[in-house]
Amino acid sequence: MSDAPFFHESSGTVRFWVAVDGKLLGASVGREALHHRYRPTAQGEDPVETFLANAADIEAAVRRRLAQGSREPVMLREYDLRVLGAQGAA
Repeated sequence: MSDAPFFHESSGTVRFWVAVDGKLLGASVGREALHHRYRPTAQGEDPVETFLANAADIEAAVRRRLAQGSREPVMLREYDLRVLGAQGAA
């Protein structure tokens, strides 16, 4: 298995892994969620490119979901990628 993120055509998601407590945990995020959160005015953008440009933010969203009790694989939704308030939580 490669650790590089990739676009899974059948599900329409970018699949990737996040290091948490010394383990790689699987996660995914949909093309539409990436588009609406990060590039709403773009057309025909590459979902993996959008993911890579925003990986730190997306990985933080995975860690938040895990802290809230989600289990692997974590499927991020558009709501998970929202801009958080000054307290860091909504």
